[in-house]
Amino acid sequence: MTKLGTLYLVPNTLGDDARTEQLPWVSPNETLACSAKLQHWIVEDAKTARALLKAVDSLSPLTCTIQEMQMSEWRGAARNSKFRDAVKPVDLLKPLLAGHDMGLMSEAGVPGVADPGAEIVLAAHKIGARVKPLVGPSSILLGLMASGLNGQRFAFQGYLPHDAHERLNKLKQLETESRKLDQTQIWIETPYRNAAMLMACLTALNPQTKLCLGIDLSLSSEQITTQSIADWRKQCPNENACASLQNRPTVFLLLA
Repeated sequence: MTKLGTLYLVPNTLGDDARTEQLPWVSPNETLACSAKLQHWIVEDAKTARALLKAVDSLSPLTCTIQEMQMSEWRGAARNSKFRDAVKPVDLLKPLLAGHDMGLMSEAGVPGVADPGAEIVLAAHKIGARVKPLVGPSSILLGLMASGLNGQRFAFQGYLPHDAHERLNKLKQLETESRKLDQTQIWIETPYRNAAMLMACLTALNPQTKLCLGIDLSLSSEQITTQSIADWRKQCPNENACASLQNRPTVFLLLA
């Protein structure tokens, strides 16, 4: 019986600028060396994956060319179904069954966290394959580390509702839970809606609630600010005043 391969969870950088410069800061040598050996990949976006592997090659030479790699895309069951793509996670794991190691790569950050790669990881466990997470940047943990908020109790909420009314209600709910449990609430937003999200926070939350914005984490343009809602209101009296947030990956954290 063929021994199953190992599924390596390979972290990506948190931005697409200057990956070669970023990698030594956010990826240990062991992560780079392991990534360089893999020839079979499941990725969220092939273009993004090739860019990372090109940067890896400059630091730890690849064992084969990028063109020779087998690379399949996986964007999640729900999204695949929308486009009538019948492929299942297990269908992409055939190299594991044949004894080959594979890499799983997110478009940004670590696979499986706020990422459709979790479905691939679960499928690997179901077939009995070894899953090996590699060390790399997670915007959620980096934001929590730098926020000064409660790192003992925290919850990640993913994306909040798009509807303005539902979003306000959700923010009030998170604030209530944070106060009751002494728990940091963490969420992310599509970058072009960042300013609208901040204005919603300033509308829904109490003046004394603390809010942290971790912007462009691990990048040269990184900004991390924690202050009360009252102080945020002074700094950003309207959406135009926080236009610099737009189109920049941001993690939001609150503690009531």
